[in-house]
Amino acid sequence: MDLKHHIRGIPDFPKPGILFYDISTLLRHPDAWQVAMGRLARIVSAYSPNMLAGIESRGFLLAAPLALKLGLGFIMLRKRGKLPGETVGLDYALEYGTDRIEMQADAVEDGQRVVVVDDLLATGGTMTAGINLLRRQGAVVPGAATLIELSFLNGRDRLDVPFSALVTYDE
Repeated sequence: MDLKHHIRGIPDFPKPGILFYDISTLLRHPDAWQVAMGRLARIVSAYSPNMLAGIESRGFLLAAPLALKLGLGFIMLRKRGKLPGETVGLDYALEYGTDRIEMQADAVEDGQRVVVVDDLLATGGTMTAGINLLRRQGAVVPGAATLIELSFLNGRDRLDVPFSALVTYDE
């Protein structure tokens, strides 16, 4: 199955000049959703993780059910101030400014193998920050995966872990 047939491009969203890759069309198609999750499960399970970390917010839509499917725990990586309890965070640079990613301070134990999952890899800044935050808290990050990669933005080059995407857009 070609998963690209189930991902809709929305021009000029959220602002002019941006082509948004809408995965809601894939999520509402049961066969495409099952195929995507099966393919991600094969990729992710090869890293022998104990946990999956999903990046806010569309990464949650993939990582949480995938963790359940694989019998793993799930960690949320969120924007500042969105998690209850004690949190730890990491500030990171964007093209124009900075952002912060946080997780609960007790989310991982030293040496746990955590694979990072998101819906899309663009420039790689958020994925890199998530990997670095997890490592700072003692996790081993053996790999990362997304549904979509925008290869023309070279985000993969910023990652220092093996990376896989189910669908790649070259332009």
